[in-house]
Amino acid sequence: MTDPLKIFSSMATKELLARVCPPYTAATGQAVEAISIGGVDVNKRIRAGEAFDVALLAADNIDKLIADGLLGPGRVDLVRSGIAVAVRRGAPRPDLGDEAAVRNAVRSAASVSYSTGPSGVYLEKLFERWGIADEVRPRIVQAPPGVPVGRLVAEGRADLGFQQLSELKHLPGIDVLGPLPPAIQLVTTFSAGVSVACARPDAARALLAFINSPACDAARGESGMEAA
Repeated sequence: MTDPLKIFSSMATKELLARVCPPYTAATGQAVEAISIGGVDVNKRIRAGEAFDVALLAADNIDKLIADGLLGPGRVDLVRSGIAVAVRRGAPRPDLGDEAAVRNAVRSAASVSYSTGPSGVYLEKLFERWGIADEVRPRIVQAPPGVPVGRLVAEGRADLGFQQLSELKHLPGIDVLGPLPPAIQLVTTFSAGVSVACARPDAARALLAFINSPACDAARGESGMEAA
């Protein structure tokens, strides 16, 4: 077996990589080391000069790393995931049928959690657009980088949690109520790039091609994502 390809990814694609990397290794003999942490921490480690082969992050983050010369040209779009909403297992389920209902649910919740990732940035702007940012700010429990929002919900530290479906779908102790209504949904594309220092760029791109192939259709769906 060859030396592993090292992937830095955000938590959003942790479940996907856990499903696609073992069969890829079994089929090709190419080992893969997937390190899934908060996107903020991925950026810090890459910019600090840590060795890696592939970065898998929200598309805009990949674009910035390419522009800064840390990834080679050629962003590879892999998967897409929308924002979902969760409550603690067995807790009352608020109405989320339309934009007004979601706004009311946020205003009524004793505490609300979102991440430092793309979904959290979007929700902050959404609350500002709704004119409730100052009202709900004291009740926000922001998940630190690498900590799933669903964990805070399951532990009772937040009543209502918002995060990519892929990050909520498989967590114990929560009920996923569904996606945000279409009028306020944000679908994030997660993309990959190959490090400029990667010693085996062809091997790295072969792995990305596999993740984008029909062989991974089931894994994408089971992970709460869809093809980009």
